[in-house]
Amino acid sequence: MFGSLIWLLTMVNAFGQLPDSTSIAKYKLLLNNPGLRVEAIASLNNMYNFRFYEAELQFNWMKYKYPNHPLPYFLLGLSNFWKMMPNNSITTYDETFLAYMDTAIYFGEKMLDKDPQNPEAIFFCAGAYGFKGRLLSERGNFSKAGVAAKNALTYMKKSKNISDFGVEFMFGDGLYNFYREWVPENYKWLRPVMSLFPKGNKELGIKQLEEVSSNAFFTRVEAQYYLSRIYSNEERTPAKGYPIMKYLYETFPDNSYFHRQSARMAFLNGKWDEARTESEKILSKVEASYVGYEANTARYASYTLGYIHYYKTNDLAQAWKYFTDTERYCEMAESNQTQYYYYAKLFKARIAVKQDRKDDAIALYEFLKEECDSKSEPYKEAKAYLKKNKPREKWFGIF
Repeated sequence: MFGSLIWLLTMVNAFGQLPDSTSIAKYKLLLNNPGLRVEAIASLNNMYNFRFYEAELQFNWMKYKYPNHPLPYFLLGLSNFWKMMPNNSITTYDETFLAYMDTAIYFGEKMLDKDPQNPEAIFFCAGAYGFKGRLLSERGNFSKAGVAAKNALTYMKKSKNISDFGVEFMFGDGLYNFYREWVPENYKWLRPVMSLFPKGNKELGIKQLEEVSSNAFFTRVEAQYYLSRIYSNEERTPAKGYPIMKYLYETFPDNSYFHRQSARMAFLNGKWDEARTESEKILSKVEASYVGYEANTARYASYTLGYIHYYKTNDLAQAWKYFTDTERYCEMAESNQTQYYYYAKLFKARIAVKQDRKDDAIALYEFLKEECDSKSEPYKEAKAYLKKNKPREKWFGIF
């Protein structure tokens, strides 16, 4: 979480205005040149739409034009980061991601050797360290995450002395203001760590993110994503988060992460027909092997469809099928110790009870009683059912 917070604070520095190859002499800062703005946005849009091949062609062309600048290496690292978003427990891209971020830091520090106040170098070093901190914290390497976060914060402090990039920079301020207060409110064990950071303001942070979501150019998508997440998860107002995420999915229809979150939020807002339609689309794309549509995304869609068929259509056969698919996808995604996995089995147990399949119900409830936390709903329900319905074994003394 510590690394994640610093990442939130520094990510804004990743998105600058990209340079035109003929105007380096005219502009002291590459990020201030609007020449490739349209081309840059097209490349970033390809990345957000999970068209990584097209995006990375352009990023590599930037690397060819500016081999000693941190910008292209940072963008290539960012592309690999988004490849992880559908299932961040998969470590396939870790090594490549870290290598690109380390390279961005290397060239950023080379620039700082020549000019210790170079704003681009400071921005990219802060952003690269911040992203490293987030990944390392998610991988459980908290000592290295802490080092990366400390380095990111050092560069952030330097950036405060640099002229503002306007509403783009407000993205980082908004994230900081919100999460600086939200984190210690919800993670008591992090309060001593968070006390080392200046105070924030959640309400101000949300207002800032709203402004960035409406008026920014480069940071708009990231701000919209986080604003939707904050509304739906942290603030528990999914009615506010839903239209934002739906817009992101409609804008980037091949982004599996936006797709599944849009379907999930439609479901949470009682739009079950939409949730059913989009979940079926997700599974179709999984079967067609679209980029980013894999087992982890499929388990969300399968569970949603199982739930809808159980409660709305009362089609227990279809519900059983989709809950079984949920189990299978959880196992494929190596997430068979999650609530989705346990609740899929819980619903199957309930279906077995309704269909008078006592042996199946007992087997499922025995699994839940054995595997689930004793304070959880699946455990309590399993315990109550087995106490009432499982035959007691006869005891024959010494025999």
